[in-house]
Amino acid sequence: MNFMTSLTLGLLVGIGGFLALNGATAPNAQASGSAAGGISIGLLTAFILYSQRFFDPLRQITQVYSVIQSALAGAERLFEVLDMKPEVVEKADALPLKDLRGAVEFKDVEFAYEEGKPILEDITFHTQPGQVIAIVGPTGAGKTTLVNLLSRFYDAQKGYITIDGNDIRDVRLDDLRTRMGVVLQEPFFFATTIRENLLYARPEATEEEMMAAARTANAHYFISRLPHGYDTCLSERGSNLSQGERQLLGIARAILSNPRILILDEATSSVDSLTESHIQEGLIRLMKGRTSFIIAHRLSTVRNADMVLVLHNRRIIESGTHEALIKKPNGFYARLYSLQALKPEILESDFAADQN
Repeated sequence: MNFMTSLTLGLLVGIGGFLALNGATAPNAQASGSAAGGISIGLLTAFILYSQRFFDPLRQITQVYSVIQSALAGAERLFEVLDMKPEVVEKADALPLKDLRGAVEFKDVEFAYEEGKPILEDITFHTQPGQVIAIVGPTGAGKTTLVNLLSRFYDAQKGYITIDGNDIRDVRLDDLRTRMGVVLQEPFFFATTIRENLLYARPEATEEEMMAAARTANAHYFISRLPHGYDTCLSERGSNLSQGERQLLGIARAILSNPRILILDEATSSVDSLTESHIQEGLIRLMKGRTSFIIAHRLSTVRNADMVLVLHNRRIIESGTHEALIKKPNGFYARLYSLQALKPEILESDFAADQN
């Protein structure tokens, strides 16, 4: 439509201007009152204005049509999501999960996203309440999949997972997930105030509880320096904050939710050393008294874990404390730790590629 409008306008200006400048006469020139029997500038201007008034409604219709088409496409995608059936379904007689202590057990767990292509095989381990469990391994080993199974985003095809002796398939999903806190490498934030993003973890929390969580996470200092403090509006995904500030807010939100089980998915992998020290302080306070699972590429961040699980080729190939594992001759973890001590930029994925 814009092309047709421009073409018509160009023809009117070109031909009409040529006729007006050369004093050409038209058959009805005298009747139209044009000067010297030719096309006047006024007549040419009138034609141009009439053509614009003719095309404007058509242009508006095409614009509205484009908007409607975009809206219909968006609505179609939205309804596809709304109509999706969840892969994990709560049992009709699911039990409430009360007084969670945080003892976790994986027993002979196997899982595959696609049939015949297992991601995890024969995963077995047990944790005591309040322990810190580090999960390390090359990219694609199944570290994040393991904690997703614990959160019951998927169900294992074989084996079982229990919390305090309760099979997670037998308990209410809401009870299970509200007792878990997750801090991701890229925490998600909505385009609203910091206050509302924090209260998303626990809407009924008081102002004092929210600020106490921010102080514990070392986030209160930078929040108070912002122009509007806790009422500062964030961009979508918190893009107007630095990576470290987003991590601190994510930790504060997890603290406010007061979880019994904590999952940290590479929470400090993309920040500088100074920011990492602030984040580590917040994480230590957050993990106190809680069963915690830490996924990390930097092995220096898991030294104080009560147990380290080393995932490789879909299985747990080593487990134990950091001190015990680095003493194993020719152990996968010991060799990787030695390499990272010499060259900190080396990650598990680089090392695993050399081993295969």
